[in-house]
Amino acid sequence: MQYYHFNEAKQRGTYDFPFEFYHVDPSHPQYIMSYHWHMEYEIIRILQGQFLATLDEKEFTATEGDIIFINSSILHSGVPKDCIYECIVFDMNAFLKHNPACQPYIQKIIDHRAMIYHHFRREQTDLCQIADEIFNTFQDKLPGYELTVYGGFYLLFGRIFASHLYYEEPPQSIRDHKKIHQLKNVLEYIDDNYQNNITLEQLSSSAGMSPKYFCRFFQDMTHRTPMDYLNYQRIEHAAYMLSTTHESVTDIAYACGFNDLSYFIKTFKRYKNVTPGQYTRQ
Repeated sequence: MQYYHFNEAKQRGTYDFPFEFYHVDPSHPQYIMSYHWHMEYEIIRILQGQFLATLDEKEFTATEGDIIFINSSILHSGVPKDCIYECIVFDMNAFLKHNPACQPYIQKIIDHRAMIYHHFRREQTDLCQIADEIFNTFQDKLPGYELTVYGGFYLLFGRIFASHLYYEEPPQSIRDHKKIHQLKNVLEYIDDNYQNNITLEQLSSSAGMSPKYFCRFFQDMTHRTPMDYLNYQRIEHAAYMLSTTHESVTDIAYACGFNDLSYFIKTFKRYKNVTPGQYTRQ
């Protein structure tokens, strides 16, 4: 699972079966889910441990057996703690095909007139069991599993509408929407320019704020200072490159915006608790 582009625009699955499944444990290069968003929807199952999720400005902790549902275009991130989790990212438009009777319900979700609740606890056994069946189907991939996946999602949405487990009006003020938009602009700027020297003035300008106000705004939204977050993202890119390429540590350091190798190694160890060389050997 690679969450580098904060506004992800990649093909999920195939045209006929637009579902992408991910299994994530502590050995995964992107174990911590960085801030990002996408037009597709996402459902997450917590298999073990705890998962501190942030959806726009709302924070909550999901635990073993819980289900998280992420609506389209929601800015989200996650910090796992002794956690193993799974994700399915999917195109909601797939459920509009050849099903006229279901179209009004699916269209209501797509139009954001029905914003599905973001957190279903394991005590909601009926709904969590349906989600478990969908995830288990992806794990097993037995013949005909595509039919089970489609059927499972239709059953899930049916239960959600039957129990009114959704907001009819998005619980977000105009002011909140502006703040999320400003943060998205900053994250996109970081994603486009992390290889280069980035100043605090450039980051604050991308949000349309003064540097002083921007620092407080950014820390309130992400719980990190702007420069700490920038370095964190650079290290996330570096970790992925170390895991998936044969580039040297020096080349990766320069490719990720570090001009000093010793500072890169020191920063990498601060975020990953190991040196780049130890990380590669692991």
